[in-house]
Amino acid sequence: MGRSRVPGIYQDGDGRWWVDKWYKGGRLRNRLETAEEAKAWLFSRLDQLRRVKVWGERPRHLFDQAAARYLSEHAELASIEDTGLLLAGVMPYVGHLYLDQVHDDTLRPFVEARLKAGRAPKTINLALSAVRRVLNLAARKWRDEGRTRLDAAPMITMLPLVGQQREPRPITWAEQRQLLPRLPDHLARMALFDLQTGARDAVVCGLRWEWEIPVPELRISVFEVPRRAVKGRRHARVLVCNSVAQSIIESVRGEHPEFVFVYSERRKKNEPGPIETMNNTAWQRARAQAGLGDLHVHDLRPTVGMRLREAGVKEETIADILWHNRRGMTAHYSVAQIVEIRDALELITDERNRFNKSLSTLIREKSPQKVPKAQRKTG
Repeated sequence: MGRSRVPGIYQDGDGRWWVDKWYKGGRLRNRLETAEEAKAWLFSRLDQLRRVKVWGERPRHLFDQAAARYLSEHAELASIEDTGLLLAGVMPYVGHLYLDQVHDDTLRPFVEARLKAGRAPKTINLALSAVRRVLNLAARKWRDEGRTRLDAAPMITMLPLVGQQREPRPITWAEQRQLLPRLPDHLARMALFDLQTGARDAVVCGLRWEWEIPVPELRISVFEVPRRAVKGRRHARVLVCNSVAQSIIESVRGEHPEFVFVYSERRKKNEPGPIETMNNTAWQRARAQAGLGDLHVHDLRPTVGMRLREAGVKEETIADILWHNRRGMTAHYSVAQIVEIRDALELITDERNRFNKSLSTLIREKSPQKVPKAQRKTG
């Protein structure tokens, strides 16, 4: 470890240089590559603080500090871990910049690098949206002695999504029979539960026993999912189980005191713990083995919608099951509504209630099947 002649600057064991200095009751702290950069940063901050005190200029704050404050203040949000990962990807490009230096031009290298790495425009836009939220808070809410940290938040340009977004791809019953046996047991249970309830990936992964409400007269449970765990977070939602979903719930009861679906890696002898996402290596391996291409976990929800329509369920009930916003929809259901939803979901426990096929299914069935090279006849 080295130390500079300038008080408050030192070198750590990795060769990086740190500024760690107290000034007028505040702490100045940052990590830089060289001693010269550390000195320049410290002198710049000290000069800025003097100008703030003498001339009343607005204090400047680094973007990484503002992002850390945002994550801390919104730690209760269900999506905060995902937001943290998105912001972490942006930090190498703008984390060292002051808030007023973060805009389209300084974000362009991040966007270009992500596109080159094959990231989808929608994924990149999620990161840009997180940056925009931090800047908006700095311009509208966060204050230093009555003044906001930015005069105005810059316009952050999103990437166009027209022609980029992938259409939902519901799976057939035959494809389901190919997929589920190839998934590990814990993931197969979760996928089947999703196909019986229409729940989102994040809800299935984060489902908690404390949300369960038994309905003895129907011999099923419902789960009241709190607003913080619902996409859009407008209000709580009710997740209704049919008989198959209920059997899955009973099969995992007692495995964990908090989470419904958990997993323990036997080779590491870990205690069972929650699953971050269903779209993991095991999912991708199983879909490849089943010949399902780029099937997404999110495709299970439109599969539920398609099957409900095939069974003749009315659109209002489908909207309630899939938590689509509609006029007159409430956060809490009466017993009669739960019965209606349960009965509708019972219609998709197997194929017997189909009376038509979706257009996408017909197209796939009529499309010529590709013959593996090993089976092709040679002339």
